[in-house]
Amino acid sequence: MLTLLRPSMLTVALGCLCAAAVLSLAGCDTASSSSADAPDAVAADSIAGDAIAPAESEYFASDKARLTAADAPPADVLAVAQANTAFGLDLYGVLAKQPGNLLYSPYSISLALAMVWGGAVGQTADQIADTFHWALPQAQVHPALNTLDLTLESRAEGKQGSDGGKFRLKIANALWGQKNYPFLPAFLDLLALNYGAGMHVVDFIAATEAARLTINAWVEEKTEGKIKNLIPEGAVTSDTKLVLTNAIYFNAAWATPFEVQATQPGDFTRLDGSKVTAQRMNGTAEMLYGKGQGWQAVAIPYDGQQLDMVLVVPDAGQFAAFEAGLSATTLAQVVESLGNTEVILTLPKFEFTSTSGLANALKELGMPAAFDAAQANFSGIADPNSLYIADVLHKAFIKVNEAGTEAAAATAVIFNDTAAVPDPPMLVVDRPFLFMIRDRATQTVLFIGRVVDPTAN
Repeated sequence: MLTLLRPSMLTVALGCLCAAAVLSLAGCDTASSSSADAPDAVAADSIAGDAIAPAESEYFASDKARLTAADAPPADVLAVAQANTAFGLDLYGVLAKQPGNLLYSPYSISLALAMVWGGAVGQTADQIADTFHWALPQAQVHPALNTLDLTLESRAEGKQGSDGGKFRLKIANALWGQKNYPFLPAFLDLLALNYGAGMHVVDFIAATEAARLTINAWVEEKTEGKIKNLIPEGAVTSDTKLVLTNAIYFNAAWATPFEVQATQPGDFTRLDGSKVTAQRMNGTAEMLYGKGQGWQAVAIPYDGQQLDMVLVVPDAGQFAAFEAGLSATTLAQVVESLGNTEVILTLPKFEFTSTSGLANALKELGMPAAFDAAQANFSGIADPNSLYIADVLHKAFIKVNEAGTEAAAATAVIFNDTAAVPDPPMLVVDRPFLFMIRDRATQTVLFIGRVVDPTAN
């Protein structure tokens, strides 16, 4: 099948032709594509061709290997961890306005938007950085997040999971790009080096639903089946050109499991004063405990003592006031109050899934330009610059029982293109026509003719 390239992509296609057999999405020479003034663009379809199955994707990675030394300065790693906490609490203030249970992963959201930030320019980049509290330059933040990510994944070594298997803390990132779209090698290199993310080439135009199902299947697999249908029907369209995804799965046993036979039904008082019967776990163990004005807190350790679950329980009638004042400072006070002691703990078992559309929340927190087709500047992702964020979707799951905790979360950032690609035109040549044979470069017409009866000879 003939592959047509946009005129703006023709130079790249010709320049790469000699290396087509071994070409990756990083371009002909990723080392030469680092110029900020005129980066080369690579069309995914010039590599993938038409060999994309309806429900599958071709996968192409930058030729840059992920940096696995995890050697960013400790101060930088601490800075991005603190930024993640600050953003997470900011987001809580927005999402908590809705009633009911709430669950989200600020880390998953931060990683997904850090990848987005890597291709943002100007006001768009500044607003993203401010929203996520990234005070360091990108050259330090991306390596610091990579180091933090690799450090977290190392926690799983030799520990137990809540299901009797091994402790799992798995973090995965991926890009899903429209075939025949001019993504920039420098952007793909950045994500490969710091996030281990490669490009899955899909066809949002001709196979929109298949692309959506493919992304959802990846998320479901990476979260061990706990996050299903992250991207609902209709969330991606033929205008979609790129989706960035992050998935996190966590499964850990308590350091001291609760005895199943000690679990008993008991009252749980809701915010409106009504009561429900919950299955309440009961146990006594050494753990961190603290209290302050109007609240108590406990940190329940997981196997290995490297991670824990911090519970903050406001006094009766004080939940709304505590929640309204929740901030990084408040959380620091809670953590500082914690000291090791024996605690008699009663904790209800719980399990639920929470779904959040984050576009409005992120606009409210200070990054509206990224969602505005007229203002968004993601010229670091593709050339020409016509991308904007259509939506940010997030879904999280948690299950807490006597054995431990299972949790998962996934984030998808959906990019649309302001320069929407129209449906391919159809032409049925079933009547007389004219034709010319010409040389394109010199515009020389070599032959002119017409056909009024294609069966005559």
